[in-house]
Amino acid sequence: MRDLDWKSFDVLVVDDEQDNLDAFRFAFRKTFTLHYALGGTQALSELARLDAALIVTDQRMPGMSGLELLRRAKQMRPDALGILLTAYADLPVLVDALNSGTVYRYVQKPWDGSELAAILRQGISVFATMRENKRLRDQLAHYAGYLEREQRDPIDFGELICNSAAMKEVSARIGEVAPTSTHVLVEGRVGAEKEIVARAIHIGSPREERPFVKVTCAAFRGEALEREIFGYRRGAFEGATADRAGRVELAHGGTLYLEDPGPPTASLQARLARLLATGEAERVDDAESRRLDVRLVVSVTPDLDEAWGRDVLPELASRLSVFPIRLPPLSERREDIRPLAEHFLRKYTRRNTRAARALSSGAFAKLEAYSFPGNVRELENVVERAAILARGDVIQPEHLAFVPPVPAWEKTPTSPPSQPTAPVESETGARRQNLDSQLEEIERREMLAALERCGGNKAEMARLLGVQRTTLYYRLKRLGIDV
Repeated sequence: MRDLDWKSFDVLVVDDEQDNLDAFRFAFRKTFTLHYALGGTQALSELARLDAALIVTDQRMPGMSGLELLRRAKQMRPDALGILLTAYADLPVLVDALNSGTVYRYVQKPWDGSELAAILRQGISVFATMRENKRLRDQLAHYAGYLEREQRDPIDFGELICNSAAMKEVSARIGEVAPTSTHVLVEGRVGAEKEIVARAIHIGSPREERPFVKVTCAAFRGEALEREIFGYRRGAFEGATADRAGRVELAHGGTLYLEDPGPPTASLQARLARLLATGEAERVDDAESRRLDVRLVVSVTPDLDEAWGRDVLPELASRLSVFPIRLPPLSERREDIRPLAEHFLRKYTRRNTRAARALSSGAFAKLEAYSFPGNVRELENVVERAAILARGDVIQPEHLAFVPPVPAWEKTPTSPPSQPTAPVESETGARRQNLDSQLEEIERREMLAALERCGGNKAEMARLLGVQRTTLYYRLKRLGIDV
C-alpha cells in the first residue's frame, strides 16, 4: 500500500442516528479527516462543497437508503468511493451495486474497528491512485495537444517562419501543392529548412494520417541507397539472408522524403523514374512488381543541376522539376532572423529551465547584421549556445561575440558583391574554420569557469547551466576537459 497521509483525504460519514456517528468519531478521528451528515439529504448538501475521497453510509435510513445516496453521490462526485454499512444481508442488491460500481465495499454491522480501518486506508489508496492517473492523463493530453498545435500551425508549419516576402512565397507554394499528389523538388543551401518544408507538404495533404518516411541519403553509398529505398530479395547480395521491404513500401499511402540524394546511381535513377511514371517498383533482384501509392519529396543542395550534374536522367529530372520549391538563404530573408531566434530560444528554454529566456535589442541587432552562411541551422546553434553562456535571463551582445564582423558589402544592400571566385571560397572556408575555433575556445572557458564555481561537482554544474548531465559530460569530453 502506498505511503499516504490519510488525514489529507476527506471522509464523509452518513447515518440517521447521532449515536452511530459519535461511535465512528471516537474510533477513527485520530487517523482520518471525518465529516458527518445526519441522513441522505444532509449528505448531498455536504457533497456540494466537499471533495470526499470516501462516503461511508448506513444502508437503512428513512427517506433515502444508503444505496440511493451512493447512486446520487456518484453523479456529483464520480471519483468518490462508497462504503456501505449494513446489518441486513440483502445480497442480490449488494452484488448488483458492487458490479455497477456504486459501492466499493460493504461492511456488516456491528463493524470491527481494525477491519474497517484497513478498508478505509485501502479505499483512500485506490482514490489517490485514480486521481494521480487522471492528472497524468490530463497532463499528457495537454502536452499532446500542444505538440499537435506546434506541428499543425497554419501559419508557419511549426518552425517555418514566414515574415519575409521570400518565405511568404514559399508558404504559398506549399499551400498550393500540398493538397495535390504532385511530386516535389525542394532546393536550398546547407542548413535551410528543407525537411520542415517536406513535412509541411505532408501535413497539408490528404496523406497526413499515413506514414511520413525519411531517408537520410548521405548515410548510404552507391548501391546501398538503392537497396534501402526499394528493398531487396533474399540472396540479392552477400549478406542478404532474408527478404526486406524498402522504405518506399513503408511509405505506401503516404510521403517518401529523400534527403539530399546525389548523385544517384544510374540504376537508382531508373527505378525512381519508373516509380514516378507508373507507380510501380520492384525490390532489388526481384521480378515481382508492386503497385505503390507514394508521394515523393526530394531535397537537393543547392539545386538539381549542382547536386546531380549532367548524370541525371532527363526523364527523372523533368518529372522531379514539375513543382520545384526554392528555399532562400537566411541572408535573403533578414526579416525572419528575429522571429526565428525567438522561436529557437523558446524551444531551447522548454528543455533547459536554467537557460536565458530573451534576447536584448543589441543581441538582435548583432544577429541581424550577420550573414549566416550556415543558414537557419547555424542560427539555431548560435541561439542555443548563447542561451547557455548568458549569465542571466537575457542574452546580451557579448554572448554573441563569436559572430565575426560582417563584410562591408554585406552591410550595404545597394552594393551587392560580385560572383565569388575560388580564392574567395577558400577565404570563406578559412573564416569559417577560424569561427569554429573561436566558438570552441569561448565554450571551453565558460565550462572551466562553471566547473570552478561548482567546486568540480558535475551535478551542480549541470543544474547551473540548465542542461542534462549526459549533455554536460559529452560537451566536457569534446572540449578535452577531464571528467
